[in-house]
Amino acid sequence: MRIRASVAVMSGALALSALAAPAAQADGGSGDTEITKVVVDGDNKVTIGVSEPVTVKVSVTATDNSGIAGAEPFSLAGPDFGYESTGKPSCTKVNATTATCSASVKIAPKVDYLGNKSAGTWYVDAMVDAKDGDYVWQEKAGSFWFQRAAKLTANASPEPVKKGKAVTVTGALTRADWESLKYGGYGSQSVKLQFRKKDSSSYTTLKTVKADSKGNLKTTTTATADGYYRFSFAGNSSTGSVSAAGDFVDVK
Repeated sequence: MRIRASVAVMSGALALSALAAPAAQADGGSGDTEITKVVVDGDNKVTIGVSEPVTVKVSVTATDNSGIAGAEPFSLAGPDFGYESTGKPSCTKVNATTATCSASVKIAPKVDYLGNKSAGTWYVDAMVDAKDGDYVWQEKAGSFWFQRAAKLTANASPEPVKKGKAVTVTGALTRADWESLKYGGYGSQSVKLQFRKKDSSSYTTLKTVKADSKGNLKTTTTATADGYYRFSFAGNSSTGSVSAAGDFVDVK
């Protein structure tokens, strides 16, 4: 992750890093150029683990009565001085006045020095040029969630179990620690216990369970039919959604 600005203590004084990105500008422009839509990775969520690089695609749609000529690289900015910048966008014409300009940036957790505090809501700053010389510059033209990847497990027992008897489901919710490059327990989060009958393709929620301080989960339910039990976490602005693989229980 590129750092927008860093603060260090030197001889009792605070010094800003010379590598800081340019100071933020106010929204502005010339003429009737307008940004109408910003999409990041299709669903405005970017989830990153601890090892594999992730390519983040940013698409900005803009309009002008003369048509869109191009765009400058997009800036992505988030909490704790988080900062990334895309390559030069390529613009695809939608119609005579509108185009969608897209560009990407690769983020690698092992080399970009991601900080855990940078997870959360990020914003896209964009500058788009029109064919007649008009342009628009907009800070926070769009937003997205920059999330730490999560993992979730589930184990149901006993197997098999008699109908009407208790089934105990245990598991653990963990999430990426970008600083240690390992996964650690994500405690005190609400997780759904879900069940899918053997011949069904969809899960139904049985109850909501809260993980302990270390992310461990344990709950019981009543066996009614052969099927799969799993835990499912909806995610939030800092942590991605995840569902455990279903664990099958045979009911006698």
